[in-house]
Order: sequence, then structure tokens, then C-alpha cells
Amino acid sequence: MIIQVKNLSKTYEYYKKQPGLWASVKGLFRREKLFKKAVREISFEIREGELVGFLGPNGAGKTTTLKMLSGILYPTSGAAKVLGHTPWRREPQYQKQFALVMGQKNQLWWDLPAMESFILNKEIYEVSDADFKENLDELVELLDIKDILDVQVRKLSLGQRMKCELVAALLHKPKVLFLDEPTIGLDVVAQKNIRDFIKDYNRKHKTTILLTSHYMEDVKELCERVIIVEEGRIMYDGSLAKLISEYAPHKVLKITFERDIEKKDIEKYGNVTNFRPNNVTLQVDREKAKNVAREILSSDLPVDDILIDEVEISEVVRKIFSNGK
Repeated sequence: MIIQVKNLSKTYEYYKKQPGLWASVKGLFRREKLFKKAVREISFEIREGELVGFLGPNGAGKTTTLKMLSGILYPTSGAAKVLGHTPWRREPQYQKQFALVMGQKNQLWWDLPAMESFILNKEIYEVSDADFKENLDELVELLDIKDILDVQVRKLSLGQRMKCELVAALLHKPKVLFLDEPTIGLDVVAQKNIRDFIKDYNRKHKTTILLTSHYMEDVKELCERVIIVEEGRIMYDGSLAKLISEYAPHKVLKITFERDIEKKDIEKYGNVTNFRPNNVTLQVDREKAKNVAREILSSDLPVDDILIDEVEISEVVRKIFSNGK
């Protein structure tokens, strides 16, 4: 196993602050200490080459976990091994084999062209001239950023900057890549470009990737396995397909009609979740979806098109959280 996590926990200490000047003065002499459990005894393993989605609401402990696995934070308790190393020991041999990309943090020098940061990373990771050129050429071509290498980072769009962040992280060909919200704030085209790159890179180099994202499209396109956390605990660890089938016992039928219909004409086929006279969305039992579609097509309804689709992943995840499972 490339990543092994056993009963890993992280608790933050902080002090309660009462409002007002007098409370601030009293706080100089006596303060109430409080504790926040960000991660609670989580355990999981990830094999070489896996691309795993790490999901959960804000404050669930996702970023804290990535920071512990990358050695930025020390855990309160528990153990972890990545590539055979304990991350928080910060051994140089380990630091040269992983990369962390955070969508809300910038590792590039803001006032310099991205190329300058790439050269700096080359020296930090002791990449040879030949490997640097080979790796850079490959990444620049895959991400199509040849024309922006000499542009100040501050002048790049968010999508261009994210591409450069990925290049900086991958120049030393890490065996493990931690991606924390890599598509946050990007438009749909930029998101797709980043997703396509991550998918292709993972397939080609067998890099082990742990990905956090609030965009369910990222997860749907990239991950076969997902780990879902809430309040620092693992709620689910398994295949994405099983997650959908287990927590979404129905499928969605999206039907368009050649002319307007009445709602009562379609209600008998399933649960109507969206109705317009010429466009309807139905929820039907997963096992009955094909039969229901056949019935609708063979009926007197003026069907123009019908699509059988899965429930949105975001809806499945919300259901898990709301059920507290």
C-alpha cells in the first residue's frame, strides 16, 4: 500500500473569547481552553495508482488530513505511512516523492513569471537538467501553456494559474499527489481541462492521487473510489458505483415531448420531481427504470426523447449526511 492511515486524529486547542474590553482584560489572566476535534481516528489504505475522492462538507477534516499526510501538521494521535515514510518526520527522501496542490493557496511567485518558479523548484527538488526539460516539455504540452510561461503570475487568469500550479507540483514526478480543491473558482471549461489533465496524467504515470473537491463533476469524472468524511469521521469508503446504487435506489428519467401534456398524464409512471408541459423529470425504482421507459414510449404520449440517468452524486452525498450514516 502506498498510503496507510491508522486511527489518525487531530485536535486543535483554542481559547474562548468573551466580547467586550473588560472580558479582554480578564482574559489576560484566565482563559477558558476549548478543544476542536478536526479528525477522529480515521483509517484507510490507498494502493499505487489509485485516484481516490476525499469528500465531505466544509469543516469535515479533509484539508487537515491532507496536511498531516504531507507533513505540514502533526497528528494528536494515530499513525500514517506514505511511501513507507511517516510524513510529519519530514524526511527529505519523502518530501521529494510527493506534492500538495491547494486550490486556495499559491505556491508560485506572484510578481515573477511562472517559469522562474519552475526553475526554483528544479533546484529545490534537485532535478537534473535533462529530466527538468523532459518533464517540463511534457507538462507544458499536456496543459497547453507554452504561451504563458514568461507572463507574470499576477497577470494570469485563475485557470492559467492553476495549470501552472500543477506544473510546479509535478516537475519532480512525485509518486503521490494530494489535490485540495484544484478546480475551485474555475469556469466549466477550465474545470474540464484540469480534470482531463489529471485523468491523463494518472493513467500515464500511475501516480497515486488523493483528491478533495466540492464539485461532484470532478468526482464523477475522475474517481472510481470515494472516501466520505463528516465531523472528522469516515462515513463511507468504497466504490462510487456502489455508493450510488446503495444510497440512490432510484434512477431519473428525463423526458421531452413534441407538444404540451398535462401532469396527470405522466404521474402514474413515477415521482414527478420537475414538470413543464413539454419537459418532465421522473424518479423511478432503479430496477423498473427500463420497463417504465418502454411503457412511456409505447403510450399515447407525444414523446420526443427520453433519457435514463443516475441521480446526481451531490444528492447522494447530501442524503448520507442528512441520515447521519
